[in-house]
Amino acid sequence: MTDTFTRIPARTAEIGGGVPVARMLPSRHRRTIGAWCFLDHAGPARFAAGQGLRVGPHPHTGLQTFTWMLEGEVLHRDSLGNEQVIRAGQVNLMTAGRGIAHTEESVAGETRLHTAQLWIALPARVAGMAPRFDHYPDLPRWSEGGAEAVLLAGAFMGRQSPVLVHTPLVGVDWHAPRDAALTLALDPAFEYGLVPLTGPATAQGQALAADELLYLPPGAGTLRLELPAGTRALLIGGAPFGEDITIWWNFVGHGKPYIAQAQRDWQAHSERFGEVRGFDGPRIEAPPVPWAP
Repeated sequence: MTDTFTRIPARTAEIGGGVPVARMLPSRHRRTIGAWCFLDHAGPARFAAGQGLRVGPHPHTGLQTFTWMLEGEVLHRDSLGNEQVIRAGQVNLMTAGRGIAHTEESVAGETRLHTAQLWIALPARVAGMAPRFDHYPDLPRWSEGGAEAVLLAGAFMGRQSPVLVHTPLVGVDWHAPRDAALTLALDPAFEYGLVPLTGPATAQGQALAADELLYLPPGAGTLRLELPAGTRALLIGGAPFGEDITIWWNFVGHGKPYIAQAQRDWQAHSERFGEVRGFDGPRIEAPPVPWAP
């Protein structure tokens, strides 16, 4: 069955403040894993106080931004008026729905950043919902086969994450303080992706380097996972999304006309996205939509 696996190498991107990231989704190899449609791994990074992450006001539609913080502290502001610092071991979830804008920046005096930032595509039935923001400081944690697990989203091994999602999916962070070997029960209806964030790992007999994503199609009932001491790996999965979506810039939508309209609305300072208050810098302008006049 190993010939059905897909190994997805990361490509290098950059987020505000010059923080380099490894981007694994979307890629030419794979656009989505369940409803997960974007995966960036930022850090571990070190920088001088006063530097670090700084992303000006920008919009989103049709998705949930999902931030899993591993090191450092980042301040989130959005056009609903929310201000929330996210710290290590916490999740921020922003549901864009029909439209929202937000900023992200390292807090004053911070010198570290290590985070996984993902997007979850919203199905058509809720894609136009009102935007909202949720902060989750407490998540299910347990030990398994010598590894420490945190359930980030969905249900797994009899546990349920409190994080609000709209499709069947799962996300689990695995950290090995010492060498760990475990066999995990999977849902055969789900597709999965496993990526080591720090250190190497072996999954289903496949040796993986850091920031190399292994895609497993539906059908697998177990996952054999070996993590050397110090390795941290992220497991994501979900039922195949089953809807055609367009992902462009910061927008997810059901069709190119929707995306083109969102771009026009942002450029026109439409009330659709609101205004982020408290950030002392310019907003990010949208590039031209390549398929629209």
